[in-house]
Amino acid sequence: MLPYVAEFLGTMLLILLGDGVVANVTLNKSGMKGAGSIQITIAWGLAVMVPAFIFGAASGASFNPALTIALAAHGLFDWAQVPGYIVAQFAGAIVGACLVYILFKDQFDATDDPGTKLGVFSCGPSVPNMPLNLLAEIVATFVLVFAILGIPSTTVAGVEKFMVFGIIVSCGMSLGGLTGYAMNPARDIGPRIAHQILPIKGKGDSNWGYAVVTLVGPVIGALLATFVHMGLQGIGF
Repeated sequence: MLPYVAEFLGTMLLILLGDGVVANVTLNKSGMKGAGSIQITIAWGLAVMVPAFIFGAASGASFNPALTIALAAHGLFDWAQVPGYIVAQFAGAIVGACLVYILFKDQFDATDDPGTKLGVFSCGPSVPNMPLNLLAEIVATFVLVFAILGIPSTTVAGVEKFMVFGIIVSCGMSLGGLTGYAMNPARDIGPRIAHQILPIKGKGDSNWGYAVVTLVGPVIGALLATFVHMGLQGIGF
């Protein structure tokens, strides 16, 4: 039970800090409004790193259904635990997003643009083009998972968390402007569910038509990274 609780709490904290920085930077009446994409990108990396330090020993700190599936496909994680982990990750993401709404309710009320409000919760493309948007999520998640799998096993305990922070920031800085670099179905779908059910003033549509990109793209990218990594291991790389 402890690993599932840890995944729930870790994903909840990830979304609280990740969606929280977007709210902090984009909503009216926020003290950090206008701080920009650099703050958001760095804060998202930290949003993954902080819960990883707290809950890594208990659950492995996946916080990402695509990564969990990829690790299981690689033989590094028990398939029997995958469903429970995924449920915990989605549930944690929904709760984390709800907390962001509660904390920033006055700022949400002061913001008129529905797109800005949705952007706090979920990702969206800068240019809507489903095939290219899907490819962007596949590539970004491939880089994320392939780099994580490439972290040397001899790395001093704890240092790998800083490496993951660097990987996420790198993906965000280089590819984030295309789709918001979900790279994690729970990170997008969980908060999108929260956006759908919460009584957000003037919130508009939750754009479920785009959700297929953030649900399918990361899983494809993660599995491709796993298979390439296994293939390279097979030839002694």
